[in-house]
Amino acid sequence: SYPARRNSDCARCATGYLWVAVNDSVAIRHIFISPGHNFFGRHGQPAGDHPAVDVRAVNCRAGFGLEGDRFYGYRPGYKGQVTFFAWETLLAAREKFGRPTLSPAVFRRNVIVEGLDLNRMLERRFTLGGVEFEGTGEARPCHWMNAAVAPGAEDWLMGRGGLRAKVVSDGALSVGPVELWLAQEIA
Repeated sequence: SYPARRNSDCARCATGYLWVAVNDSVAIRHIFISPGHNFFGRHGQPAGDHPAVDVRAVNCRAGFGLEGDRFYGYRPGYKGQVTFFAWETLLAAREKFGRPTLSPAVFRRNVIVEGLDLNRMLERRFTLGGVEFEGTGEARPCHWMNAAVAPGAEDWLMGRGGLRAKVVSDGALSVGPVELWLAQEIA
């Protein structure tokens, strides 16, 4: 059984939740921020040329997102304040499309994680490295993936395009192993 903590054990925890530690081996492999949009809002136009900058750590701000990123403070309640992508999906895409050096940056997701089933985080509260997030929906792939990755990538990525989330607590994320805690509602 997993150790649990009630809200009184942790000031950053949301009211009405019991937090359960998950003993899975989870690691943050990369963190990307970008000052501007390359694909978002550019349908019918050429892709932008804003770099996805690979950083070792980033500050997360509740209700705003990742400091320095294009979606930071985009609009109140925005459901894509941070995006996650699975390292395992990157490895599978490299094999599927014959691109062994494909960079995780091409997917334009913020946090590349290993050992975490992102679809399991849909509509759940969870913490990584002490920062609380709320999974709000799938980060659906767009037609740009057919150019950035390979023809057919958009369809192949359906259901594995990553996770969109809100930042619920302030804190810093860093590349490396992280603790994962899942929120369970208290009846």
